[in-house]
Amino acid sequence: MKDISPEQVRNIGFFGHGGAGKTSICEALLLAMKQNNRLGSVADGTALLDHDEDEVSRKIGINLALGYGEYRDVLVNIVDLPGYADFFGNVVSGIRAVDSGVVVVDASSGVEVGTEMAWRRLDEAGLARIVVVTKLRRENTDYFGTVEEMRKSLGTSVTPIFLPIGKEAGFEGAVDLLNDRAYRYDSGNRTEVPVPAEMAGAIKEWKERLVEAAADADENLMEKFLEGAEISPAEMRLGVRNGIKAGVVFPVVCADALAQVGTDLVLDLAVDVLPGPTELSPLEGTRPDSTDAVRVERRPDVPLAALVFKTVSESHVGEMNYIRVFSGSLENGMTVLNATTGREEKINQMYLVKGRERTEVPRLGTGMIGALVKLKETHTGDTLCDRREPVRLPEIAFPKPSISVAIVPQSKGDEARVSNGLTRLREEDPTFSFHFNPELGQQLISGMGELHLDVVVGRLKRRFDVVVEQVKPRVAYRETITRKAEAQGRHKKQTGGRGQFGDCYLRLEPLPRSAGFEFVDEIKGGSIPGKFIPSVEKGVREVMEKGILAGYRMVDIRATVYDGSYHDVDSSDIAFKLAAILAFKNCCEKTDVVLLEPIANVEIAVPDNYTGDVMGDLNSRRGRIMGMESQGSLQVIKAQAPEAELYKYSNSLRSMTQGRGFFSMEFSHYEEVPRESAAKVVEEARRAKQEES
Repeated sequence: MKDISPEQVRNIGFFGHGGAGKTSICEALLLAMKQNNRLGSVADGTALLDHDEDEVSRKIGINLALGYGEYRDVLVNIVDLPGYADFFGNVVSGIRAVDSGVVVVDASSGVEVGTEMAWRRLDEAGLARIVVVTKLRRENTDYFGTVEEMRKSLGTSVTPIFLPIGKEAGFEGAVDLLNDRAYRYDSGNRTEVPVPAEMAGAIKEWKERLVEAAADADENLMEKFLEGAEISPAEMRLGVRNGIKAGVVFPVVCADALAQVGTDLVLDLAVDVLPGPTELSPLEGTRPDSTDAVRVERRPDVPLAALVFKTVSESHVGEMNYIRVFSGSLENGMTVLNATTGREEKINQMYLVKGRERTEVPRLGTGMIGALVKLKETHTGDTLCDRREPVRLPEIAFPKPSISVAIVPQSKGDEARVSNGLTRLREEDPTFSFHFNPELGQQLISGMGELHLDVVVGRLKRRFDVVVEQVKPRVAYRETITRKAEAQGRHKKQTGGRGQFGDCYLRLEPLPRSAGFEFVDEIKGGSIPGKFIPSVEKGVREVMEKGILAGYRMVDIRATVYDGSYHDVDSSDIAFKLAAILAFKNCCEKTDVVLLEPIANVEIAVPDNYTGDVMGDLNSRRGRIMGMESQGSLQVIKAQAPEAELYKYSNSLRSMTQGRGFFSMEFSHYEEVPRESAAKVVEEARRAKQEES
């Protein structure tokens, strides 16, 4: 490929709800740029960008995918991003690589949860964007109704720049409000035609709204607009273009990807109005191992600064790092610094990526997106930079995993292979994590939802030849006491030789929740020598670790040793440890030992018409509604619920909300389990212990 200047590059991310048609739009753009000889289809499994086995079988986008092509002498880099909340980590990665966004909205579904999630992220990043309303050839679609819904949900700066000619099956073209032109399509080929006279009223109305949006972004236009002065077409075009680049005007395009109607208008807008890499503000980085700020100018004539925004694993290639070059350039043979790890890396091979296809290039200049292979210690989120001018770009803030399941290898002895596979998958996907919980005796994997974890388990089998079964994770219950108690523990044993003797008095008191454990020494007069006090504490800690009621760790207790006795010859550390265990158990017989369960903070975002069903379901799970707030067209329900009741909750939520709800959860605190539920847990623990023995 010829050397391309940053001014000739556009980096565009495609965002939206799952199933909105993002990949279909991208496939149509790749066809228009002659990067494919046919229109790839998600439904048929022939999409260039959805090539992963899971994507083909499930017919959804799971991974961040790259594509590119030239249009009007401009290199257009496409970053196709999944829309399902389970794979939102890819969206977080991709947004760091692009300079602008295309938000795709299904005309038959309107603004959905994924639309608003992506819009908020784009707002936070301050990126310019355009909106594509697609699938307009379907029945019961209404472009203008969808636009009005978007203006209510996303803001009135969302304004059509193209109006559709025809509707539903008759949708065949578009009117360009900015340039007073009209186009009709035949088999994907665009022809300019006269502007339909019957659309004069709609054109006038939406032109006025477009002028109003442009005036909001331009003081001179605003003055003219408020004074009622005439605004020339040239002034309007300039105002709209400036407003789009500034991220304050969001033009709407009408399209149908499968019919190839209107999709090339996205490319025209990309070239004409979306910002190039050098038009954006400088980045703020830091010096490695310090907080000293560094300003990274987006120019080719300054030192290298590049971000690895995604790590993937390819068969026969190994790890491949997707990278965005923000300043300077990368060239074959260079040695660069990984500012995140402090290690140097040799650049050997670089590629442009289009789905599963790769084209080797000798150089990646400012603004370019590509892939590096054969790096030793570089992963997602790392900064590569010039060794002489080190800089570390801000880390990618990934969402935390919200659910966990336990996995059990199908074959004994596979534990090491499972761990190796999980480690590799974790390097590719920072929203996935795993750990062995020794308390529960289970290997836990955590992710953004059940679908996310299903995909992880599938990849474990396919790529590492390890089969695991997903099982319900055990709940980390706790035990505690409800009132103060005192008791003696006396351990005396005579075996013919030296005996064992330990005698102590303990006082147990409940502490506030989450206070943990306190051990207090109140021995006076040497009734127990100081050298044996640590053994008393050790005994207390040992029995608390094993629990009294159901074998769960005991917490929120103050244990005070206040009296005792000893024998000059027979007393020992082990004797006082055993005495303390006995004293603790005797105390527990004089107080109530109760079971505590982990409570999670849960935030659930759903469209307003589903809030009643969701709150009712939460109540049935022993949840408490803590509050509710509006976010656009969504209601965010804040609640607390027992973790034991939230297993596979995302499946239930998806079913209740027709896939339009999503949630996050994190541990909050422990609370006492209701008596009826506690009895079941204790009985289950008793049966499990019998089965083990």
